[in-house]
Amino acid sequence: MLTQTVLAADTAPDASALITPTVVAEVRSWLANPIVALSVNAQNDLRGQLAQSEIDALDTQWRSEREAEDKPLIAATLSAPLSIYLLRIQAKSVGLYPEIFIMDANGLNVGQSSITGDYWQGDEAKFQKTFPNGADAVFIDEPEWDDDNKIWRAQMNMSIADPENGKTIGAATIEFNLTELQRRTSTGS
Repeated sequence: MLTQTVLAADTAPDASALITPTVVAEVRSWLANPIVALSVNAQNDLRGQLAQSEIDALDTQWRSEREAEDKPLIAATLSAPLSIYLLRIQAKSVGLYPEIFIMDANGLNVGQSSITGDYWQGDEAKFQKTFPNGADAVFIDEPEWDDDNKIWRAQMNMSIADPENGKTIGAATIEFNLTELQRRTSTGS
């Protein structure tokens, strides 16, 4: 058994081969739920274009709240209707999606299925390779071995468009358990 785990950790699956156009279309179908665009548009309207100093302050607040007992920003985000929707999607996936989060036009989290390490994603490829590149942009990151859970993970990132006008309003990150996706693909389930 240990030998199989070591071999699995040494051989990264091809994320782009596993995350097929059919898989992307399935994710887009549940991202088309009105709660997604409604929530992203509401946060974009509320915040507008923030200065970098304001973004940094929110990100710093998030990071410090992760270690504090009082977590107003984290609690507000996790209790938002979008976060509850994403948590349900994650739970219904039965282990396929370890993490899901949605970002606004500033690259700040709007909703998420679990607490992320930071609040601002705008400085990362997940946002930079999707949001500025139009409504159909998809970026699949390199697989990473999760030694705690003994699985391969990869993030699929995509732009989110307003269904009324097609304008890009935000981005989504869906982390896939590639080990589980590979199992489902090989068994046809």
